[in-house]
Amino acid sequence: MPRPFFHLETPHPFEVTAMSLSLELEQCKIEQRNAMVKHWLKVFILVSAALLINQRVLALEFGDPPPKVELKEEMGARLDGTPWSSDELQGKVSVIFYVSPDEKDTNNPASEALDKEKFPADRFKSYGIVNMAASMLPNFAINLALKQKQERYPTTIYVRDYKKVLVQAWNIADHSSNVMVFDKGGTLIFRKDGKLTTEEIQKLVKTVRDNL
Repeated sequence: MPRPFFHLETPHPFEVTAMSLSLELEQCKIEQRNAMVKHWLKVFILVSAALLINQRVLALEFGDPPPKVELKEEMGARLDGTPWSSDELQGKVSVIFYVSPDEKDTNNPASEALDKEKFPADRFKSYGIVNMAASMLPNFAINLALKQKQERYPTTIYVRDYKKVLVQAWNIADHSSNVMVFDKGGTLIFRKDGKLTTEEIQKLVKTVRDNL
């Protein structure tokens, strides 16, 4: 009877055991890696959700008072150096123009429309808050422009925001001209990020008048 060209040897029992252990160890490593990936994925999802929730809490929402902010010392201040707080948005209808220095004239028509109304000072207050960090202009040039604005609108309170405090706390547009109106209780009742149209200016004036 012819002999085969080759023959298969039966693995030694110890070799089979070693191979099984090796496969089991490799499987354990894969499971550990998968478990670690799942763990960090959960952490990422939880952190992302927390950030989104926190952003929503801090965002400026219609029908709600804004998150409290205070501009003082290195964060900002009024032109005379005294602090400014959003707590001041109580007791009167308040309008805030939050403006990048490069956008200082964007909503001049809205400012002029409000000025023409001559709203009573005991029921109305306007603020011009300058986003100082949104421009490459030197501070002395911005301060000169603020002085001119103060002369043009003497009843408006002008404030400097050096660190984009309102941008971050209220989630409003950066490098822009933002207009917000708050009622006597400090609740947001009008908001526009960017240039107001003629119709929006009319709505702005009406919103103030209706809430005095």
